[in-house]
Amino acid sequence: MYLKSVRLENFRKFSNGNNVIEFVDSRGFKEREDGVVELNVAKTTTLIVGKNNTGKTTVIKALELLLDKSVGLSFTDINMNYLKELFSEYIDSLSTGDVVAPIPKIKFEVVIGLEDDSSDLISNLAPFMTIANAQDSELIIKVKYEPENIEEFAEKLHEVVEDDEHGYGNFIKLVQATPFKVRYFSADDEPVNNFTLKQLIELRSIKANNVTSENCLSNAFNKIVKYRSSKLEQQSNVEDIIESFNTSVTNQLKSEHTDSINESVGKIETSDHISVRLSSNISFDDLLNKLVKYEYVENGLYIPENQFGLGYTNLMMIIADLIEYMERYPEDSFNSRINLISIEEPETFMHPQMQENFIKSINEAITTLLEGKNKNVNSQLIITTHSSHILNSKIHSGGSFDYINYISSNNNESEVVCLKDGLVAPSGLREENEDKNKKDFEFLKKHIKYRVSELFFSDAVIFVEGTTEEVLINYHLDNDETLNKYYISVFNIDGAHGLVYHNLIQTLRVPTLIITDLDIKREKAEKDEYLKMTTLDGRVTTNQTLIKYNEYGESIETINLSVPIENMKIVYQDLKEGVYPTSFEEAFILANHNNDTLNEVLKEVKRNTYIKIVNEEGGLKEQSYKLQRKLSSNKSDFANSLLYRYLQEETSESIPSLPQYIVDGLSWLKVKLGEGE
Repeated sequence: MYLKSVRLENFRKFSNGNNVIEFVDSRGFKEREDGVVELNVAKTTTLIVGKNNTGKTTVIKALELLLDKSVGLSFTDINMNYLKELFSEYIDSLSTGDVVAPIPKIKFEVVIGLEDDSSDLISNLAPFMTIANAQDSELIIKVKYEPENIEEFAEKLHEVVEDDEHGYGNFIKLVQATPFKVRYFSADDEPVNNFTLKQLIELRSIKANNVTSENCLSNAFNKIVKYRSSKLEQQSNVEDIIESFNTSVTNQLKSEHTDSINESVGKIETSDHISVRLSSNISFDDLLNKLVKYEYVENGLYIPENQFGLGYTNLMMIIADLIEYMERYPEDSFNSRINLISIEEPETFMHPQMQENFIKSINEAITTLLEGKNKNVNSQLIITTHSSHILNSKIHSGGSFDYINYISSNNNESEVVCLKDGLVAPSGLREENEDKNKKDFEFLKKHIKYRVSELFFSDAVIFVEGTTEEVLINYHLDNDETLNKYYISVFNIDGAHGLVYHNLIQTLRVPTLIITDLDIKREKAEKDEYLKMTTLDGRVTTNQTLIKYNEYGESIETINLSVPIENMKIVYQDLKEGVYPTSFEEAFILANHNNDTLNEVLKEVKRNTYIKIVNEEGGLKEQSYKLQRKLSSNKSDFANSLLYRYLQEETSESIPSLPQYIVDGLSWLKVKLGEGE
């Protein structure tokens, strides 16, 4: 059996919706043809990711509360919005005469998955099993934290709130002073007595930030050696050896020190009244406490522990905790209890490469520890992180998005999305083109590795299609007094490949602005003649994003986008100066054709073309498409030259403006971030 999911209701920032954390089955072993057991920790690791203060640690705190009586429920663990809603409902009931006392409750729903085989000892689950669910693959345990005496709470509430203008404050004080009790219920809400989750689930929390002293590694490994050696003490004559050593040292102390000291003392006071006895009192524990001196070897030199880097020390402390856990895990153990290991934010002090390899390192450590051991370890590993590198480590080591619980904050409340490959795989391709779907999914996983995993931790995301807009939009974001307060990631990816991300965007619900191009299809002669587009009559686009969401498909004669993803907006070029630009560069030129900075940069990057256009061909506005074509091989130079000029300008008035369609898109982004109208 294993922990399948936990639903958190009204606990801290979790409310009553989007609040289910799903956990991956602990069965991570698979038999190869040669009979060798192989472990893939990445596939059997539950990842909980999100930005700071979204609720990652809250999940672990919830598990600790459920499994450890000493933790105890605090008033601050109750969702404050929930308490406010309860009180409002109570006030409303007073006015209608149908008074209902609001009883504050924190609820958890724990789902236990049952294996197909008979190896599980499920005696602890007996109170929750019925004839109706005997054949089910899961069981539900409902847990409620509610006032110990509900009737007494209701009576006191009426006393302190009725006709009192400070009613809400008194309600909060009453809740704060009320003792709460945990109660268990079956799936059909029948009470279950004489049960605790501790009987069923054990949690081992490994705190990543536990580098507490210069000798912490020595202490950690000392503890492991001490545990291992306890068996040696039990199985050998170690105690006899230590006793013999103590006797020998005591006799030596007596002959060389004790007698002479007592002789000196006797000159002051008779030995009948005072004397001393010196003896050896070494124990097995004393030997072990100083047994391990932890050093690392570098170029043949033994380097002291206190010269370790913090990142390496942190990793080794996590490994040491895992070794101790695995050593204490009983041999020939049965699946009578669910074992959880949580590691909170292991990226502390680690450089990016170490984070990327973290899960791989854990995998190798556990595999090595199990070699030659007769242990049926069914522990579920849970990692909380805000590191895009550890996220990458999970995706690429496991080859999947499965069981990545993404936590975000919406109106100051935590929301959870548990990712699955089926959720993020490109849509519309699953049935009709399975091969393309697989290739697109592989592209998504690989492209995620190159920085795009940041979108999991961004306040908003902007997808662009070229170097110029990537550089210039980042500049404008930095200089926007509203948007520069947010972490907005700008990703450069073309429209066709951008489609691969749309399911993921919809699933994560991160505000996403897609800046794309009209990409009007031109005949070869039109390209050769640098024909401007002054009308869309009869025109089609080659842009796959526009085709997907345009009511008329590739026809853009009367383009009409219908985007069902609420958190996504697509913007593209519109009529400007009597021309339909088909790229960012052309739209930028048309919007700023009289700007001195733009003219200077064009003259610098494409000198001959610029001089000919200005002097002989009617100017930038007239030849915007030709300039776009000529810049196609110099986009990086164009973007960087513009940025260099921007940084030299003393006044913003001389900075070229962004095309209007992008300005509109950024305004939409501000609204989504709660900063616009």
